[in-house]
Amino acid sequence: MTETATFAAGCFWGVEVDFRNTPGVTDVKVGYTGGHVDEPDYKTVCSGTTGHAEAVEVTFDPSEVSYGELVDRFWSMHDPTQVNRQGWDVGTQYRSAIFIHSPEQAEAAAESKARAQAQLGRPIATEITPASTFWPAEEYHQQYLVKNGRATCRI
Repeated sequence: MTETATFAAGCFWGVEVDFRNTPGVTDVKVGYTGGHVDEPDYKTVCSGTTGHAEAVEVTFDPSEVSYGELVDRFWSMHDPTQVNRQGWDVGTQYRSAIFIHSPEQAEAAAESKARAQAQLGRPIATEITPASTFWPAEEYHQQYLVKNGRATCRI
């Protein structure tokens, strides 16, 4: 039996690779969530007018990796202290967010955030919010870095 976790940490390409390479993760999709427009596409999300974040939907086997372990990994994939940006990418679509699917995920995310905050010198800007509809991104975005022979999109 698998479970779902949803995270936003800036550009979804690198985050997708990081989670896909996590033991216990069975699938990762890139897409858009947290907005107010049905069936958004890359162009409209990039306009900053839909309220969506670029995000990943992670399917995982909790007998192999816990949700808490995924959240703990999430902090190292990006700079959670930046507001509405990651590196060169600026806008609300690049915000840091954890979209929770259950009260148990909310508790685990809050505990992990507190541990991460104790390690950082600046306040964490990551929002923890209930999951809403996840809209998969266009097919060319799925496994984009792998399709283009790149291991990462970090500079």
